[in-house]
Amino acid sequence: MSNPLRACLRARLRASLRHSAIASALLVAGAAAQATLVDVTVTVHNLQPVNSVSFAALQLAFNNGSYDSFNIGQVATAPIISVAEAGSGVAWQAAFAAADPGATRGTVAGRVDPGTGPRTATFRVDTSVNRYFTFASMVVPSNDFFIGNDDPTEYLLLDTAGNLLIPSITVKANEIWDAGSEVFDPAAAAFIQGSVGSMRRDQNSVVALNFAELAAFNGLNTGLGTPFNSALTANSDIYRIGFSVAVVPEPGSYALMAAGLMAVGFMARRRRPGTAEGRQAKV
Repeated sequence: MSNPLRACLRARLRASLRHSAIASALLVAGAAAQATLVDVTVTVHNLQPVNSVSFAALQLAFNNGSYDSFNIGQVATAPIISVAEAGSGVAWQAAFAAADPGATRGTVAGRVDPGTGPRTATFRVDTSVNRYFTFASMVVPSNDFFIGNDDPTEYLLLDTAGNLLIPSITVKANEIWDAGSEVFDPAAAAFIQGSVGSMRRDQNSVVALNFAELAAFNGLNTGLGTPFNSALTANSDIYRIGFSVAVVPEPGSYALMAAGLMAVGFMARRRRPGTAEGRQAKV
């Protein structure tokens, strides 16, 4: 085999090896970019007309599906009562942290009134461990009504690659819960003008579905200064939680992608027509 031919073959072999190395580097970089960390933006909407129900701040957690804050037909405990009676969810958040320390917890702050715009908040979530979504929010006016998921594994929100499995959750009126912890009494209810909190009385009942009782507040002025009108039917859509996701690249992926790009640049420079290798590649 002549020397020029050997040189040509060697040049082509080196070029082929470089192509393989670059492809491998870019493949690894692309795999690294499929990070398990994602930023999830949560957007909440009150779907009811003006003068109907409002919702307290949304308590939420991206979690492993192990913590169950309430069950239908059972006595409500302090965590869910802190949502249903006070709207603050302080005990709910604390109980969640104790039961599932790795969960990403938080709130979409602020009351969401009918006829107002949505509220949003963004949370960083590790989808290798926190793929489920749990929520709770007080419904007002009421003594102890709330919305939330009874089953902690009801909403498998994300897959392990960070893709959304559920784009939104819509709550209907017939999914409103009565905690059964406080006697129904408009004179002591939250978000009713002139109500007296000291008049609250323990009910000592169990968690049940109940939206019809809200109609008993009709005509009473709420904290918004307007007369309440429930206007709810069983299938009324009352509340929507929407989700959007942005992948968060892991730090190592930047280095791998940079290495791949440098390799591409190196190959392009070596194969310029004016270089020795470029001349050999044309033989």
